[in-house]
Amino acid sequence: MSDKKRDNTKQRAALGYLISIACTALIGHVLFYFTLPALNAHNPGFWAFVMFMGVSFAGVHSFVRSIVCKSEISVVGKKSASWYGTAVGVAVAAIALLAMVIGGIASAKMFHAKTYAGIITVTESDFKTDMPETTSVTNIALMDTESARIIGNRTLGSLSQVVSQYSVNDHYSQINYQNTPKKVTILEYADFFKWAENRSNGIPGYVMVDPVGNSANYVEFAKPVKYAESGRFGDDLERKLRFSYPTKIFGDMYFEVDDAGNPYYIVSCMEANAGLFGAMDVAEVILFNPVDGSSQIYAVKDVPSWVDIVYTGDLASEKYNWYGKLSGGFWNSVFGNKNCKMTTDDYGYIVIDDDVWYFTGVTSVTSDESNIGFIITNARTGEYRFYRVGGAEEYSAMGAAEGEVQEKGYVASFPSLVNIAGQATYIMVLKDTGGLVKLYALVNVENYGIVATGTTQADAIIAYRKTLARNGVGGTDEPDVFPTAEITVDNVRIVEMENLAVVYITAEDGTVYKSSLNEDESLILVRTGDKMTVRYEETEIKDIRTIRSWSR
Repeated sequence: MSDKKRDNTKQRAALGYLISIACTALIGHVLFYFTLPALNAHNPGFWAFVMFMGVSFAGVHSFVRSIVCKSEISVVGKKSASWYGTAVGVAVAAIALLAMVIGGIASAKMFHAKTYAGIITVTESDFKTDMPETTSVTNIALMDTESARIIGNRTLGSLSQVVSQYSVNDHYSQINYQNTPKKVTILEYADFFKWAENRSNGIPGYVMVDPVGNSANYVEFAKPVKYAESGRFGDDLERKLRFSYPTKIFGDMYFEVDDAGNPYYIVSCMEANAGLFGAMDVAEVILFNPVDGSSQIYAVKDVPSWVDIVYTGDLASEKYNWYGKLSGGFWNSVFGNKNCKMTTDDYGYIVIDDDVWYFTGVTSVTSDESNIGFIITNARTGEYRFYRVGGAEEYSAMGAAEGEVQEKGYVASFPSLVNIAGQATYIMVLKDTGGLVKLYALVNVENYGIVATGTTQADAIIAYRKTLARNGVGGTDEPDVFPTAEITVDNVRIVEMENLAVVYITAEDGTVYKSSLNEDESLILVRTGDKMTVRYEETEIKDIRTIRSWSR
């Protein structure tokens, strides 16, 4: 072969490489834009991306060299060196596949049991000390997401100018807003065309649900939101975050509002603690402002106190299960099961001070009939507390509550936990077939035969205290913590609801006191002008109080 022909062949080979690299880079750019993998070796998605890029380069180069490089042309009797480009692409893909397989195996619990078990520290605490007796219903968030969706959609449905262009995001975040439990979710563009039509206006507001009062409000933002899950192209929330933080492994993203009503997305950034991919846990947190796209990243310990959800309930339960099953070693978790324990398969919420905590029962891995105790986990800090209170597991308690009103066919939601008269007590809602809350129920943890229900949380608590007293547990049903008032009766009304007669007594100062006639039939004797001494409990509605006891 002449030198000129040889040089021409080399030029075609070089051109083939350049075209292959350019085409593969274009494919990679498009793939990254739509799949948004974290460019981090601890992310399996990164290796899948690399593998696809290797295969793409091999395929593209094979095609290009067949056209440009004329692969059958020989140089000094040998096949063109352009063939090696295909081999390089295949090798890159093979290395990426090996990284995923070997990295996954090397990250397994079998090899890192102590690391998995040591991810958390669990403090054993005293139930009565950490959870003082419940005398108010304002910190008990029982409404599940399904019920919140029904109420939220109903609220938005009354706003014709909004509902025609937007829909309610199905995911509700449990937050503590101005020291009161709320569920919040943002509006989303209804579809691609609604986004195209309204993107210049942005998303105007969000829905806030009161899980105590079973009500919801639509709240407008001071400034509309630009970046959203339903946004397209540059308005997409995850795309904006990925371009700002290309190497971060994103966990869950929660919509929250601070105490001033400003919107944020709370984005957990994960890191591996065992091998290449194992024992993933939250390492940092991004606070993203969806109005202007600004953000700030924090270490977990430095996250502002108004933030409620850093760790999800699922992750909190999973980490406790690592601790509960693997503390005695991997093989013990498989065969011996000595001292192995695990959480039940759901969780509820408790608000303590200004923080949201997850609650779930703990049972032995060899038995799911009863709990040996329960844990609460701080959703912001990740703190774990264990309480050694044995008794019925949650689903048995839910069955007991449903059995109390079995003729109505109501279904219980997963409970939360409260201290009533020194007794660990499950509290839950009972819903009808439409998913609406109809009753509240309380079930004693240690004796789930002790059950009480009521149309409100306050009524259910009153009925439960009386049931405890009748069963000789929990002391008196009229603790000194409830205040008293001297009133003069201005008006008396009796209202029938759900086969329950409720008496409403209005005092001369306008405050309303209520009680069930089923619980205290003597209230039928109260008349206008009577003077009463009332021991009462505040309710979720201002100026309406529940009567604990009374006398003339």
